[in-house]
Amino acid sequence: MKGGEIPLQDKINLRKRAVIESVNDELKNICQIEHTRHRSFTNFITNLIAGLLAYSFLPKKPSINAERVDSLQLQLF
Repeated sequence: MKGGEIPLQDKINLRKRAVIESVNDELKNICQIEHTRHRSFTNFITNLIAGLLAYSFLPKKPSINAERVDSLQLQLF
């Protein structure tokens, strides 16, 4: 990867990697979504949708407060 300029939004998202990893961990371990070799596409979609529905009913879900800040608000007058 080249050492170029990273946009501000990407820098902010990289700081929230722990939250993204915890969501992936919950989907894999609690909701049992994993990479398996399904015998049919229907079985794959059924497993995926069932896992996402189970995740949506979890009482505590990690979240990210993703608000965009207008750069004009940051300027000092």
